[in-house]
Amino acid sequence: MTASVQPQTATRPTGPLAGIRIVEFAGIGPGPFASMLLADMGAEVITLVRAGQTPKGASARGRKIVAVDLKDKSSVAGVLALLDGADALIEGYRPGVMERLGLGPDVVLGRNPKLVYCRMTGWGQSGPLAQAAGHDINYISITGALAAIGGADRPVPPLNLVGDFGGGSLYLVMGLLAALLEAGRSGRGQVVDAAMCDGAASLITMFFDMTAAGRWKEGRESNMLDGGAHFYGVYECSCGHFISIGSIEPQFYAQLRELAGLGDICFDAQMDQTQWVALKQRLTDVFKTKSRDEWCAIMEGTDVCFAPVLTMSEATQHPHMVARGVFIQHDGHTQPAPAPRFSRTPSAARMPVTVELGEVVKEWLAE
Repeated sequence: MTASVQPQTATRPTGPLAGIRIVEFAGIGPGPFASMLLADMGAEVITLVRAGQTPKGASARGRKIVAVDLKDKSSVAGVLALLDGADALIEGYRPGVMERLGLGPDVVLGRNPKLVYCRMTGWGQSGPLAQAAGHDINYISITGALAAIGGADRPVPPLNLVGDFGGGSLYLVMGLLAALLEAGRSGRGQVVDAAMCDGAASLITMFFDMTAAGRWKEGRESNMLDGGAHFYGVYECSCGHFISIGSIEPQFYAQLRELAGLGDICFDAQMDQTQWVALKQRLTDVFKTKSRDEWCAIMEGTDVCFAPVLTMSEATQHPHMVARGVFIQHDGHTQPAPAPRFSRTPSAARMPVTVELGEVVKEWLAE
């Protein structure tokens, strides 16, 4: 059976999380993205916003939007009533803000002991930096991740993929789902402290292992996976576009040599790091002899481990991405489709809708 995703705009939750109720306190970055993932998988996500706020873009998919004034005691009472019928809560404020609003874990879990209370921050709920402002670039800086990414001359921010979305959103979703599973057995919820610096550090576990084994040294472009090796990197073509190769295994490297015409005996020294700089220059010269399209015609779909380096607009037109429906038209814009795919309970991108707090409270508590 083929796992699938529903590319069309759906109005009813259909994914594996259908029936799960989550209250999100609107924020920016990793919180909304995590909520989008959960909503795509069928969870009913209620996003609480300030009056006049209108979440937009892909990260607002599938939400019920409720405007509330959290400084108003009657609104807070309504939110607490809503949380009485919720399975999970997601908030991304600085530590202490929810407590000052009267919505901290002690209050909420005291009313709904099974609720999973998820807190998304950069620095975490504790530690010397817990109250400091920061962004993705800062959170990945103190983990060792940023220092390892980029050219030899300086680190390069990997967009905000490593901190916000990799170390933040995905760990938040994993923690939320794990806590929900445990609550289903124990009948007790708990607080999930999802910190981007924690998640980003977790993501580079393999490189700590490689360091311990003596197979990784500090210094960008000094290792196999950081651009140091000639057989794992990005190369410019004659047209000014780029291609990527990852020919690590001997059989893949042999095919690279065959298709790129690397018959010179010097290329036998694949794993001799003392030769990598010279071999990288040789390969740079080779790839500049043809255009990206020409190299695609030669290598794409082979075991070279090859792909063209595409812009986002180019990616939407690539035959593989088109065949799998990786991108969809939703709310008038091109967006990545929900992921991952499920064979029996497919995910779907749904439109956000605005509702009243009292309406949702009445619905949840009636069931």
